[in-house]
Amino acid sequence: MNALDDYDTLVHDLIRRTEAAVDVIAPIAVDTGITFQIEDIVRKVEDGLPPDYPEAAIGNDWTRRDVIAAMARDLFSGDMYDD
Repeated sequence: MNALDDYDTLVHDLIRRTEAAVDVIAPIAVDTGITFQIEDIVRKVEDGLPPDYPEAAIGNDWTRRDVIAAMARDLFSGDMYDD
């Protein structure tokens, strides 16, 4: 496995985890009328990561939390699935 395969695996795993967090938090917000922030999604994903989960290695000083937040925004906007 090369570094690109590892990166691809990491990205797909974070997308899956972010989708799962949205699937938990969004219905609660709808049912209760309590609004949530993207940071709530990020926190849910981060809380579920194993201690040895790799930190994002992205340019422009992006952290893993920044990547998860961007994924969550793209999920809500629909941009995640646009081709």
